[in-house]
This record gives sequence, structure tokens and C-alpha cells, in this order.
Amino acid sequence: MSSTLTPPKPDIRLQPQAASQPVASGLLGDFIQETLALTKRLFIQLQRRPSTLIAGIIQPLMWLVLFGALFQNAPQGLFGNSLSYGQFLGAGVIVFTAFAGALNAGLPVMFDREFGFLNRLLVAPLASRFSIVAASAIYIIALSFIQTAVIVTASALLGAGLPNILGLSAIALIVFLLVVGVTALSLGLTFALPGHVELIAVIFVTNLPLLFASTALAPLSFMPKWLQIVATLNPLSYAIESIRYLYLNSDWGLGSVVMQAPWGAVTFGAALLVLIGFDALVLLAIQPLLRRRFA
Repeated sequence: MSSTLTPPKPDIRLQPQAASQPVASGLLGDFIQETLALTKRLFIQLQRRPSTLIAGIIQPLMWLVLFGALFQNAPQGLFGNSLSYGQFLGAGVIVFTAFAGALNAGLPVMFDREFGFLNRLLVAPLASRFSIVAASAIYIIALSFIQTAVIVTASALLGAGLPNILGLSAIALIVFLLVVGVTALSLGLTFALPGHVELIAVIFVTNLPLLFASTALAPLSFMPKWLQIVATLNPLSYAIESIRYLYLNSDWGLGSVVMQAPWGAVTFGAALLVLIGFDALVLLAIQPLLRRRFA
């Protein structure tokens, strides 16, 4: 009698684990590919219509030149020891330019939504519809870094000085943290508001009050008590004061005091935590809205 060899049974327990890794890596690869493709589309639009970037560079340069000239004859030391108004204003222009650009992040998505392109993306077989949000965030962060580099260079040419490499890296981190939170807020408004008219109205109403309710144009000591409290509740003030401290001090650390709030001293590390907390709060707040819209 001939014996029949029976092959050993495969261990079923090992199969799902072995298959899960390629599937997960495939989904991640698809998500990255989709995000890069959507980001490339935004840069192609910018290349065809570069007026947005040009205006975003010219406007802060005008702020630096005009406001610096306006307060050129201010008494020396009015804004701090041996600190000119041009040096004082540079940090405010950097932060407010990044803030204004990030606040407009929802407009391209809103126009895609109104023209029907967003609906095509939502019915497409995307690995994750959050690639739409990620692409907008990457695009705005890249534009903010370009604008920041131009403003830092212009400020140095106008006599405001230039931080060292570590200081420039810290400025990039601060701008990144601010842009992430404001971009997420703008994208949340894009999916919450009915159209671009309402979104533009919110942008116009929000822009100037947040500028004047911060330390971009004047120090806290110049403000009345109630405005000091409002300014210290404004995340822009923590970004501005941190960058301003980096311009004035080369030997800085996380424990360096960057701002004297009405309730006490604020260190550089505490200012970074405020920006991180702002980002986390906004991202958590918009997630349910995005899930409902993407569903």
C-alpha cells in the first residue's frame, strides 16, 4: 500500500498578523500619495496665479517700512532698552502675516466645495478623505515659511538684526505651531459655514481685532488693564513675544521669561505649551465636524 503524505496545516493565527502589515503600509502610502497630489494641485494653482503669494509678501514689507517710518522719531527706550520700533515691530509682522495666511486657508477648499470639485473628491476612492485637509495644511505652512523668510531678511536689511541658527529654528517652530492651529480653525469654518461670503466676513471681522488685541503693535504696558487681559488670552501674543525675545537674546532657553502677564511671568516653554494647547484644542474641536462632512 502506498502511503499518502499530508502537508502540515498552516498556523491560521499567524496569517492575519502577517497580512495586516502590508495593508497598513499600503494605506499609509496611498494617503501620502493622495496628500502630495492634492498639495501639488494647490501649488500649480499658485504658479498660474501667483498674485496671492506676491500680495502676501508685499503687504508685510509695507507694514515694516511704513510703521517703522511712522514711529522712527519715537523716544529711544520707549519700547524697551535700546530697542527701536522697527525691531519691536518685526516679530509682530512675522506672526500676523502667518496668521492672516492661515486664516485664509479655507478659501480654496470653500471654492472647491461651491464649484463641485470637492464632491468629486469625496466620492473618489481615497484612502482617507483627511488628505484634503492635510494637503491644505502643508500648502499654507509652506507659504508661511516663504513669507517668514522674506520678512526676516527684510528686517535684517532694515537694521532689526538676525537671530542665530538656533533662534531661526525656534522661529520656524513657533510659526509652524501657530499656522497649524489657525489653518485647522479656518478649515473647520469652511465646512461649518454655508458659503465663501460668510467665510470672508468671518475673516474680515476676526483679522483686525486679533491684531490690536495682541502685542504686535504695542507692548502690554501701553494697554489698559482689560486689554492686557484680552491680549494675554490671545495665542498671537505668545508667538509674538517669543519671537521678539529670540531677536533680542541669543542666550535663551525654555525657562527664559518672554512676557510679563497680569497674573505673572510667562516663560518661553510656557508660551510653546500655550501654542501646542491651542493646536490640540482646535484639532479636537473640528474632528467631529470633519467626520460628519466627510461621511
